[in-house]
Amino acid sequence: MRSICAIATLTGLLAITAALAPFPALADDQQRDTDFAKRVFAGSLPKPKAYACFVRRYDAAHLAQHPLQKVSVMKLLISTEKDPDFPVFQYAFRLGVNYRDRTGDFDSSGNCGHAPTIKDPDNSDIPPEDRVTKPVGIDFECDVDCDGGGVNVTLSNNDNAVILTLDHIRIWKGNSPDADAAGALQAGKDDKIFRLDRTDTGECTSLVADRKELAAMRHK
Repeated sequence: MRSICAIATLTGLLAITAALAPFPALADDQQRDTDFAKRVFAGSLPKPKAYACFVRRYDAAHLAQHPLQKVSVMKLLISTEKDPDFPVFQYAFRLGVNYRDRTGDFDSSGNCGHAPTIKDPDNSDIPPEDRVTKPVGIDFECDVDCDGGGVNVTLSNNDNAVILTLDHIRIWKGNSPDADAAGALQAGKDDKIFRLDRTDTGECTSLVADRKELAAMRHK
């Protein structure tokens, strides 16, 4: 009986060892993911949430030099929350826009997935060359649901700014979900690449409607 138990125990240990074999790679991914989150959130990690705010207000001199630029103010809020169902951080974004020739506040939102250096554990059986990865140099590809376009976001200036690029993105006026209030910001000669500077998260509270989330932001 003891020998049978010993064989069973050995078999179990071998199975556990085999199961743990890929875990060092996953641990490396998690460490890279943690390091990247610290970059995004200026050294902090989600407890359980984290926010990063980037803003640019274009002055009259800049707009005079770029007469085709439609955007006068742009705000970007990047957020994440610890989720036990995911081994790595999943990011979301909210974008706020003001125009030089239109009144009102416009906004959009969507998901950014995880950091580009992280491979989905569920894809571990897929050959590396067949896995979907983000282009080099793009930290986030953030998309709006239902083919609403999106933005690419790259950390810049020692992580104190982001470079945001777009082709087109669906936006709404005044947080209105109505289809009649939806429009799009189309990339143009002067509305394709934006540099936004890191600032206090209070600058991005206008992008958040939920009171509990606003309270969480203000305690960061």
